[in-house]
Amino acid sequence: MNEGRQHLPPMAALNTFVAAARLGSFSRAGDHVGLTQSAVSKQISILEDWLQMPLFERRGRRVTLNAAGQAYAEQIRPALDRIRSATEQALRRREGRELSIATLPSFGMRWLAPRLPGLTERHAGMTVNFALRSFPFDLRDEGFDAAIHFGQPDWPDASHLFLFREETVVVASPAWLEAQAVTSPRDLLRAPLLFQSSRRGAWTRWFAGCGIMDVPDLKGPTFEQFLMLAQAAASGLGAALVPRFLIDPELRSGTLVMPFAQGLTSDDAYYLVRRPDWENDPALKAFSEWIVEEAADNSI
Repeated sequence: MNEGRQHLPPMAALNTFVAAARLGSFSRAGDHVGLTQSAVSKQISILEDWLQMPLFERRGRRVTLNAAGQAYAEQIRPALDRIRSATEQALRRREGRELSIATLPSFGMRWLAPRLPGLTERHAGMTVNFALRSFPFDLRDEGFDAAIHFGQPDWPDASHLFLFREETVVVASPAWLEAQAVTSPRDLLRAPLLFQSSRRGAWTRWFAGCGIMDVPDLKGPTFEQFLMLAQAAASGLGAALVPRFLIDPELRSGTLVMPFAQGLTSDDAYYLVRRPDWENDPALKAFSEWIVEEAADNSI
């Protein structure tokens, strides 16, 4: 192999190949990358000459990936996606004023969103784009600068900034409590209970905290988001365990009440997880400082 073949294939040819492989058509690939059909064909030929192997089966005007082309596309496509993501992050870091943050849905709507005017007031030129995510993912691969995480400081390849812990409390509608004649924690063992999907064992731990160890196998409707869980409880579907800081409006209005003072805590906590090079981004540093100050004032 000569010296030139030790380097990467031409980027234009790779990009065109991935488009053609995904769309299954040179003409549609041309529309996608801004080339004519003949120019797409030329780029594919350049890549095939460089690799010294065909990537497509050509039957008249129809083209389909062959086995080698399929295998190559499956490896090249995620690599190009990472290049695009890295380039977007580099441009944002150069500008130093734009961030992409992933947040847990209920946390984002009830805790984060109401505080954002304060961030804008402090950093008027900063743009923060938010997306809702419930489970850990690769920050670099998906183009995020940081994410809100609940649990242990175990997010892979990330820096963890502690925010706060939570207290989970039992809540229900006043009418439901009266109808169920709930006067003690043990009464809830015979009443409809609602569950959050990632914390199926929360009710058993809460009962144990009340000194009730003979808990049967608990079953009931499951909800992925806490705010939907809280709404179901407010509508009279059952009792729920919900982080107290998420339901302050419902507690103040009386649509939800806490029949018992017993709460549930754990070693899990909320963290801002950031890409490892976060200190090189002025906007991410500023956002980190702001959110940790807000978390310090959090009354839970």
